[in-house]
Amino acid sequence: MQHSHDNPEPALNQSVQDEIRQDIILGVLPSGSRVTESALAKKYGMSRVPVREALRGLEMEGFVVSRPYAGSTVAAIPVDEADDLFAVRESLESVIARRSARRAAAQFTAGQPDDGWWKTRKEIAGILQSGDAAVAADEQELLPDLNIRFHLAIAELSASTSLGALLRQIARKIEWLYATDVSSRGKHSWAEHWAIMAAIDAGNADLAGELMCSHVHQSWVGYASRFHGVGAELPARK
Repeated sequence: MQHSHDNPEPALNQSVQDEIRQDIILGVLPSGSRVTESALAKKYGMSRVPVREALRGLEMEGFVVSRPYAGSTVAAIPVDEADDLFAVRESLESVIARRSARRAAAQFTAGQPDDGWWKTRKEIAGILQSGDAAVAADEQELLPDLNIRFHLAIAELSASTSLGALLRQIARKIEWLYATDVSSRGKHSWAEHWAIMAAIDAGNADLAGELMCSHVHQSWVGYASRFHGVGAELPARK
């Protein structure tokens, strides 16, 4: 990515931060690897100032660890937080799906969906189609980003600023965990999104919540099976 200027505007800083974070999540910058301002500035084609700000932001998010005189390294994947993150996500996203279904029902009862709802719904349709294309082409490396975009779009569809903010707080760490399990769970997991969306479109809050809860839980089980061993105690549904 090349930039025509080096003005360290907040938008540019955020763009660099997003790009570095994505490379961490996808393993381009693996856990434990050293990251320097100069090397990253060269890689992303910009000055060191926005890179410095991006590293500070990523440290606050837990993706980078910085130590005096030792520089910065990519943090370890948050395996020790996985169970807690998935537990929070399971409860949170079930509520979001229910709310999204109730809002969909209200939209169609009113006769004409509002522009904001319709814009988000069309965005979700595009995400689902992109995911299908990635699965068909066996481009599973594209699924982690599409997956999190789907879930955040459902949160937007719910029209709850509070729930959306809560999900965003944990979404990036969850995407990191999801990326580690995409080979064993990605294709099957993606197909489940269509059923969730169908329940939301139908305005069936109970079914939408149940399907979302099961979807997140199966990701959790898949993760636990892979990283804790076949004989490990797997998470139980609440």
